[in-house]
Amino acid sequence: MSDSTINHWLDQVAWNDQGLVPAIAQDAEDGTLLMMAWMNRESLALTAEKGEAVYYSRSRQSLWHKGETSGHTQTVHSIRIDCDNDVILLAVDQKGGIACHTGRRSCFFQQYQNGEWVTTSPVLKDPATIYGSST
Repeated sequence: MSDSTINHWLDQVAWNDQGLVPAIAQDAEDGTLLMMAWMNRESLALTAEKGEAVYYSRSRQSLWHKGETSGHTQTVHSIRIDCDNDVILLAVDQKGGIACHTGRRSCFFQQYQNGEWVTTSPVLKDPATIYGSST
């Protein structure tokens, strides 16, 4: 089987002008939306191959294996794509229960209420203890 045949599924993704696609991580058990990150072709292929989430860091311009620093890896149960082929949805098991670099379960911890953003989820672990003094 040729490499192009093996990776045909990657050709069906509607990559943006930077070769990226948004990826949403959702808790496989209870459906909580945990985070959104970007994937490039290589990170999506590695995610499928390894069964753990690998994203693309736009700020570092490099692959980012979720949990490589924090230990909060994501085991992938399924990979889905939306009807326009331009958004990836990962159903994951979030190791350690913390997906956000702020030390919260989810990156979606702020809710619009009466004209302002209100924090609705507690910090489960101080980011300084997860990443050191620079967060």
